Amino acid sequence: MVRTIAPMLRDFLQKESAGGIVLIVAAALAMVVANSPYSSAYGAWLDVPVVAGVGSFVIDKPLLLWINDGLMAVFFFLVGLEVKREVLDGQLSSWDKASLPLVAAIGGMAIPALIYLGINAGSPMNQAGWAIPAATDIAFALGILALLGPRVPVALKALLLAIAVIDDIGAIAIIALFYSGNIDTGMLGAGAAALLALAAIGRMRVASSIPYILLSILLWVFVLKSGVHATLAGVAAAICVPMQARGGARPLERMEHALHPWVAFLVIPIFGFANAGVSLAGIEPSALLDPLPMGIALGLLLGKQAGIFGFAFVAVKSGLAQLPEDVSWRMLHGLSLLAAIGFTMSLFIGNLAFADAAQVDAVKLGVLAGSTVAALVGFILIKTSLRDAAPVESSLT
Repeated sequence: MVRTIAPMLRDFLQKESAGGIVLIVAAALAMVVANSPYSSAYGAWLDVPVVAGVGSFVIDKPLLLWINDGLMAVFFFLVGLEVKREVLDGQLSSWDKASLPLVAAIGGMAIPALIYLGINAGSPMNQAGWAIPAATDIAFALGILALLGPRVPVALKALLLAIAVIDDIGAIAIIALFYSGNIDTGMLGAGAAALLALAAIGRMRVASSIPYILLSILLWVFVLKSGVHATLAGVAAAICVPMQARGGARPLERMEHALHPWVAFLVIPIFGFANAGVSLAGIEPSALLDPLPMGIALGLLLGKQAGIFGFAFVAVKSGLAQLPEDVSWRMLHGLSLLAAIGFTMSLFIGNLAFADAAQVDAVKLGVLAGSTVAALVGFILIKTSLRDAAPVESSLT
């Protein structure tokens, strides 16, 4: 079993790490364009109307919303596949493996949200953004780890991955419960029928990917029209894909493997480029002291450290969990900072939380500030912790 899981984990980490570097470049490019003479063209590009439909059944949205509601549904489909695999056959498949990342992830979601709410206690219009600093961008974080080279213990990367997967589960639940709009019960019923059909073919252990893809697209359309956030359709559809199908096929792993490069090198970079561009014209450094961006930045920076490192420390010292071999407390502290890179998920939740353009720009400012500082400090902390460490041989090879 270990020999089977190890190559898959290495393949996943390599793709996420490389994709994280591409995401960093895309985000930096968005900032450059948004603060250049081409900023108006950048905004116009995001506002281009895109219409698709048959007869009176039409989806009419600007390009930005097609990216956030459409492309990100593909991202969440992949997340759903990863979560199911990790729970059934991976880092979350037993209490011994899951206890430390579970406790750390709970702390890493709760404490940032509390810090944000505390800072925005006097600003009721900002309180809808409480979940923004609770998120972790796994691609960005693993991209930073990739810059540190092969001396980073695989156990540290696996722990970061497990925490991020649990974090994603939390984010999915938050989006479903708190960020859906007015519900169209007819469309929701049609979506439920599509989901039941997906569950049925999954139960029948159908090996071909085609019926899952077609029904998933249908489910996405109905969920989008229902008022429930459309990206949740991706997660729901992924859960229906079986690990083992007829004839020995493994459709979940096959689809996950096929989607990874598209998500890592196309979907997430496009999302980053479309959402990270914030004009700094007229913005004073003091703008970061406003409750909304300050709550996000400090929620990420202080909340993730207190939540992930603090809860993990208590769990290990109390005997509830064990620190992985080859991972030091200093490395874990650095990991808690890399987990404070909210970026993709934080920006995504920010777009759901606020409709006002000024608030969305404030979200971008807080996310970029907090994530940048977290990335730099986390990188330095892990780099210095590796400097005097003995060379690490991967236990998964």
